[in-house]
Amino acid sequence: QVQLVESGGGLVQAGGSLRLACAASGRTFSIFAMGWFRQAPGKEREFVAAIRWGGASTWYADSVKGRFTISRENAKNTAYLQMNSLKPEDTAVYYCAAGRNRPARGWGDTREYDYWGQGTQVTVSS
Repeated sequence: QVQLVESGGGLVQAGGSLRLACAASGRTFSIFAMGWFRQAPGKEREFVAAIRWGGASTWYADSVKGRFTISRENAKNTAYLQMNSLKPEDTAVYYCAAGRNRPARGWGDTREYDYWGQGTQVTVSS
């Protein structure tokens, strides 16, 4: 089992920045990749970004390209999501997730992730 704990959410004005962190514990050697998803009220959970745990490959949703950056620090078993130029439409609960295998359906499919954090709220005011 892998446990994931997110931190770093909060309230920020439009145009501001936040950095989310996701600390992994347990069988972290089994992680192939980590991803960030978000869910706004009344909407489905959507993909934000993903990163290979053992490499440098990254993937982003079009809506966040150029504004968000995903990174990882293996020594600390932690993944980060740096969010710049935030917009009110970025308001959501942000979840980190870990997958054990190369995704067959694509990085944006929630079914490809085996473990999920509890989520952290990000609110962007206009």
